[in-house]
Amino acid sequence: MKKHGVVMFIFVFILITAWGMVLAVYGQEKGKQEGISKVMAVFTIQRLVVGTGVDKGEPVGVAETFPASTEKVYCFLEAINIGKDTEVSFVWLYGQKEMLKTTLPIKAGAKWRAYANKNLRGLKGEWKVEIKDPDGKVLKDVKFKVE
Repeated sequence: MKKHGVVMFIFVFILITAWGMVLAVYGQEKGKQEGISKVMAVFTIQRLVVGTGVDKGEPVGVAETFPASTEKVYCFLEAINIGKDTEVSFVWLYGQKEMLKTTLPIKAGAKWRAYANKNLRGLKGEWKVEIKDPDGKVLKDVKFKVE
């Protein structure tokens, strides 16, 4: 009888352990599947820089500090691994104040480049450009200064 009890205990222990593993794996797989679909809709920002222009699809005059005499700057974005067509917003901030928002398309594919520009109007100080997704989430930002 004692031997039967030990065998039954081992059987129940194995059954409970196996059930726990099945539940854990099911939960992980479900999370992985959700993660995959989210990844497909997202892209990676390869480059985000500010410069004085764009020539032949490449940013020029890239810097972190610009003289006050600089009339206009360009924020250049290079996205890679784009899972589906989407759009991004370039939000220009001077200090804490939003000065301009430009929304541009990003097309599905291996790589996409986009840029937006802003007239500085001689405003000296700290600037930032935030790249936001369609839901308004900040994906990345780049800071620069006008002296």
